[in-house]
Amino acid sequence: MNNVCIIGRLTKDLETRTSPSGTTIAKTSIAVNRKFKKEEADFINLIAFNKTAELMSQYLGKGSQVGIEGRIQTGSYDNKEGKKVYTFDVVVDNITFLDSKKTQEKEQASPYDIPVAEPAEEYDPYKNMGEQISLDEYEDEID
Repeated sequence: MNNVCIIGRLTKDLETRTSPSGTTIAKTSIAVNRKFKKEEADFINLIAFNKTAELMSQYLGKGSQVGIEGRIQTGSYDNKEGKKVYTFDVVVDNITFLDSKKTQEKEQASPYDIPVAEPAEEYDPYKNMGEQISLDEYEDEID
């Protein structure tokens, strides 16, 4: 049995291409937080084909939070220096969008793009501390 279920955020925009046979291929990677160490994550390569690749390319980008169902695929190739390079990818079979496009845009927006309201003047109980006051104003209350 070769099943994988992961939730995380895409670490980069998808690289999409079409093979000579007409198959759409999309590649990206996903950051998956470790259960007990929030500051640590695993970075896993994803690859999708055909309609799944097209949908991911159309609706997802860097920072998108997604749930992925798929399978592990390993392989190898010889690089330019003649050394064997081993690959480890998750082939995406199903994808669940876990945030909306609005949420993604808000998270990716620059702080300068978001209008900021001027802060309301807050009540400061110590504002006049140390000032001299005249008790003449309070004559009626003192008696």
